[in-house]
Amino acid sequence: MPHLQKSKSDGRFRMFVPILAGATLRERLIACVGALVGIVLTGVISGYLFGQGPHLPLIVAPMGASAVLLFAVPASPLAQPWSIIGGNTISALMGIIAAYLIHDPIIAIGVGVSLAIGAMSLTRCLHPPGGAAALTAVLGGPVVTGWGLLFPFVPVGLNSCILVGLGLLFHRLSRRSYPHVAAKTAVNTHQTADLPSALRVGFREEDVDAALAAFDETFDIDRGDLSRLLQQVELQAAIRAHGDVSCGDIMSRDVISVDEQTDPADARELLLKHNIRTLPVQDGNGRLIGTIGLRELSRFAVRMGDVLSLAATASVADPALSLLPVLTDGRTHAVIIVGEDSRILGLISQTDLLSAVARALSNAHDKS
Repeated sequence: MPHLQKSKSDGRFRMFVPILAGATLRERLIACVGALVGIVLTGVISGYLFGQGPHLPLIVAPMGASAVLLFAVPASPLAQPWSIIGGNTISALMGIIAAYLIHDPIIAIGVGVSLAIGAMSLTRCLHPPGGAAALTAVLGGPVVTGWGLLFPFVPVGLNSCILVGLGLLFHRLSRRSYPHVAAKTAVNTHQTADLPSALRVGFREEDVDAALAAFDETFDIDRGDLSRLLQQVELQAAIRAHGDVSCGDIMSRDVISVDEQTDPADARELLLKHNIRTLPVQDGNGRLIGTIGLRELSRFAVRMGDVLSLAATASVADPALSLLPVLTDGRTHAVIIVGEDSRILGLISQTDLLSAVARALSNAHDKS
């Protein structure tokens, strides 16, 4: 969360950068609510299923640390469902094994945590609270001893499963993406040996590997997400340098479009007649519902709705260069510019954007 501190020199307030990238006030508040709901309901459900008493703890302490990851940094590889469930359960099992084989508690706690890290690494479920689960298993006393090898599964595994289930529901209701799906490496959609167009300039995957090797550190971010972040940084830098060109400046305004009742054969004729790749499709109220091209029309269809594709859209005020990732993905030939009511205002094709980029580069060269 950003903090405000008054400067002694000028009396103004300065905002400090949060400790985690992207950790806005809204994100932290959502995390607080999520942890409140998740921990309370995990305890309630566990108590309902197995009762309460000295024979079984209501909820084990590592769940608090798991909740921090699950609700505060849901995109972290350490906070994914298998990391939480597998990490806590396997680590508790390693702690039980260490306690059973080693009678000196000081040595047992070290061995238990060490085994937990190794086991989590091998099973791809590294989860920091797993270290606490291992310690709990070693030092838990008669409660843990009484449950023996069942303790990693009840209550540790049970608590973990309930917490993850509640996390899935909470994130869906709060419209956050969870489980986090890491960005996939771009592929050539034309099935040739060439690199995808977006990877032929700028940094490449081997550059990311070389940079990580140079740092010689482990970072809490998926490698695919790291590549996507760097690509977005490149894009934002280009927009900052040439952001004065908006979609409204370069879009075609006399847009050839069809409605959902148009016969697919007629749509094909329009595409060929006007030598275009994409036709926006409108509903009865004139609102955009999708696009269609020769690729879609190559499949047999009786109705337009049978072969519609999801439309790529933007607004008039958006920077034109922000469309670069979409129009270079190897699939999208045009972006439809729409108003707030989803009515079509214009269209930007790959040719339109290429012309804008060429003009921006020319202007930059002239200035230099």
